[in-house]
Amino acid sequence: MKKSKYIFRCYIGIITILLCIACKDNVEKKLSNEDVLQKLITQEDTDGDKKITVDDKGPKVFEFVDVNGKSHNIKGTYHLSNLLQELAIAKEGVAISIERIAEKPSDRISRLVKTRFWDNLTRSIDKEGLEKVLSDTKSNVDTLRLYIPFDDKEAVTYFQSLEGEFQKLKVVILPKEITPAYVKTLNNKPGILNLAHEKNGKDYKAKPFVVPGGRFNEMYGWDSYFESVGLLIDDREDLAMAMADNFAYQIKHYGKILNANRSYYLTRTQPPFFSSLLKEIYLEDPNVSRDWLSDNLKMVIKEYETVWMQEGVRLTETGLNRFYGEGIGIPPETEEGHFDFVLQKYAKKYKLTLEELTEKYNSGELKDAELDLYFTHDRSMRESGHDTSNRLDDVCIDLNTVGLNSLLYKYEIDVAFLIKEVFDNNFEGHDAESWLAKAERRKELMNDLMWDDEIGAYYDYNVVTKKQQKIESATNYYPLWAGICSDHQANRMVKNLFNNLVEKGGVAGTTDISDKTNADAPQRQWDYPNGWAPHQMIIWRGLYAYGYKEEAQELTYRWLWMITKNAVNYNGTIPEKYDVVKCTHKVYAEYGNVGTEFDYITPSGFGWMNASYQLGLSFLTSDLKNKLDQLIDPDHIFKIEAK
Repeated sequence: MKKSKYIFRCYIGIITILLCIACKDNVEKKLSNEDVLQKLITQEDTDGDKKITVDDKGPKVFEFVDVNGKSHNIKGTYHLSNLLQELAIAKEGVAISIERIAEKPSDRISRLVKTRFWDNLTRSIDKEGLEKVLSDTKSNVDTLRLYIPFDDKEAVTYFQSLEGEFQKLKVVILPKEITPAYVKTLNNKPGILNLAHEKNGKDYKAKPFVVPGGRFNEMYGWDSYFESVGLLIDDREDLAMAMADNFAYQIKHYGKILNANRSYYLTRTQPPFFSSLLKEIYLEDPNVSRDWLSDNLKMVIKEYETVWMQEGVRLTETGLNRFYGEGIGIPPETEEGHFDFVLQKYAKKYKLTLEELTEKYNSGELKDAELDLYFTHDRSMRESGHDTSNRLDDVCIDLNTVGLNSLLYKYEIDVAFLIKEVFDNNFEGHDAESWLAKAERRKELMNDLMWDDEIGAYYDYNVVTKKQQKIESATNYYPLWAGICSDHQANRMVKNLFNNLVEKGGVAGTTDISDKTNADAPQRQWDYPNGWAPHQMIIWRGLYAYGYKEEAQELTYRWLWMITKNAVNYNGTIPEKYDVVKCTHKVYAEYGNVGTEFDYITPSGFGWMNASYQLGLSFLTSDLKNKLDQLIDPDHIFKIEAK
């Protein structure tokens, strides 16, 4: 009997040990991040896009066992998508933090921007950074050409020494004189343009830069300024200063701050923000090197004088400025079919197919002055950064725009400020008074030609028709930011802004100016109903500058509410732009919406959208920030009346 009991006890002991091993094995499986991720995706990602969003039809509840063996029921789209993101970030064996899964939406977005997105968007053109630059989704060829300025001998020597290490790399030295005809020869040989570097002894180190994100793997002009606003908020003065150095390099070697550092942008600049970047770096750090400020201020002045104030190009007979992008043929960066709507008329005129017309026109065999003018307008519209908008399509070079002239007024004011505050009112023969006089003259011209006193608004001025173009645009409110308007003008402008452009999710690019007469007319991504980060940021700051704090808070809240709501519902998505009427990132006009294609977690958001979130949070009161985190009903919008 005792023997039987002993055998039975041994049997029970063995079973217990086996069960413990099984349980331990089961716990280990539950703690395997990859296993949990796959189980979560299988259960909750019902549409198979490797995200958990409000569009998925799963049960929206998932049992998660933490590292201590404690079980948690994770419920709802937001928390499940946070779990998915944390699993995707974590390496195997790394414990997943319940606190991160439960993180407040605004804290989570802001933290990811600061600690993850900026670094993922940073590039450098040197040995350490070439791999990221080479992984270029815009290039479908085996060769990646790196174009080096004629007079940057250090860069030529350095990169030629790397050609053997990088199979795709081909170094091309640009000619001393870069003409539109030369740039056209590069259409079938596209490549990246080199940027600034520093050299200590034998060490060549590129100045880093931040790219917008997605398919935009290069440094863009005005994007870089708005990204730098976010970088300064996030204590990344080093990157903001590097962006300024890259601006200066472009002016020195390419003659302008480029639309972007690609070969086909060599004849185009972008909206001028260099002075704003320099001033904001100084205000953030008044102890910044005077030599550094001096070197960059010289380039700001050079750009002002040689790019913007050249008569007959970007300076018109009115004394005000326009965008003017040079080039020959069809802009090569556009997607196939982008201009079909325009080219059909010319194909019919010459009795050719679209393909035949395109080939003959690009080769120079077919010449048409009207079509040449259209593409000059188009390139200039792209130079404005607003590619594309019905406000500028087929008319851009005829317009002294409110936006551009406001930015140049701010150049004049900023240069005066830096000369006076930093260089004791004597800088390379320049003094503050002469620059303030330029600004005053520009203000007078803008008020004379652009201000409509009956309506109480600024409008772009057409130098051909000698009339204002009465289109409501977010850029019409740049004078608030630049400080051009009087208090009386500002009061009227704020009322017009709220009456005409403010939508549920923020400020729209324009009122509805779509072509209602033709169902085939293309949608323009910079027009109604879409809203863009740079417009919001400029208008917020403009409202604050004139004392409209409550209105600024409202617009900031609308924009951040929309970003937060979409991020909560769509797995942390931070895209390029939004439909501010429907408050959605599902925008399909022209090129779609960059930043929406990713697996599990967005690696980088989108540059100026990230910056707008950080700037917006710095403005919001704690009460409004708390509202963001409550995931309030979409119809409940914080509302006040404009003054």
